[in-house]
Amino acid sequence: MQKSFFTVFLICIVAAYGQDDGEQIEFNSANPFSFYHLITDLDHQILQKVYGILRFPEGVMLKNLPLVVGVAGSMAWGSHHYEYMEMYRKQGFATFELKSFASRNISSTVGSQIEVTSAMMILDAYRALEALATDDRLDIRQAAITGWSLGGGVALYSAWQPLKDAISPNAGFAAHLAIYPPCIIDMDLVDFTDAPIHILAGELDDWVPADACVDLISEMQASGADADITVYPDAHHSFDRRTAPRKSIDGYVLTDCMFRMRNDGAILMNFLDIPMITPLRQKVGLASCAGRGPTYGGNPIARKAAFEFAGSFMVKHLLK
Repeated sequence: MQKSFFTVFLICIVAAYGQDDGEQIEFNSANPFSFYHLITDLDHQILQKVYGILRFPEGVMLKNLPLVVGVAGSMAWGSHHYEYMEMYRKQGFATFELKSFASRNISSTVGSQIEVTSAMMILDAYRALEALATDDRLDIRQAAITGWSLGGGVALYSAWQPLKDAISPNAGFAAHLAIYPPCIIDMDLVDFTDAPIHILAGELDDWVPADACVDLISEMQASGADADITVYPDAHHSFDRRTAPRKSIDGYVLTDCMFRMRNDGAILMNFLDIPMITPLRQKVGLASCAGRGPTYGGNPIARKAAFEFAGSFMVKHLLK
């Protein structure tokens, strides 16, 4: 693949939420709907321009800095996500806010999950990593990925070896922190990279159930992965928000959903083993098991613990 494919454009902009100016980094990605398309048909996907915002800590030499790539959830970037990124910069890390939704003119995928998928965002994350590798202010060998909800799935499954092999055999993330990710797939092939992986989940989460993540981590550990999980008691989805728990009318309740995933990345319906590799098929597959109206919102104790863990996790695995 030509190096010019990953040409980086640096544009200084004023970011939302009153943050300091960051650098807008634009790069080429694509729009694969599913993991299956990433693994079997990546070269034929339609080109997509994607961007993210690169920010640096204050008062440090801008040379070979470790990096934290952040990936938002189905509601796009929220104030609590930016709080994590600010915390990382105060610890001395550069941060990169991946803007998969805004790049595609999408504001939310709650209730549909088809306009911007985890496959698209995983590809975006790796293409961003490749683009940022040319910046000598960063040590790309010490780059972690973290995300929330849908973005948590990106942080988690970007460590699945078949996806990494298909997208980026040579460049990878040094650590993966997945915060309340969807774990509702029973994997035929439990094969993850050697990078440390950790999940933070809420005990009462009915959007993406914690029990499924506990089971997945057990399988990952049995396969030799460096993986673990922390489940916070009395905590719902998005337990790290400042706002009190409430219902999402359109969101999926996935506590009764579990889908098998083949080695080629195809996720199968619970009947007739039909691959959910089109938007319509995915809608049908989810309709067979998912309800509506999950609860999401903050738990102050879990929020505090999650921020403390996230900060310690990055220091442990990136400041070597």
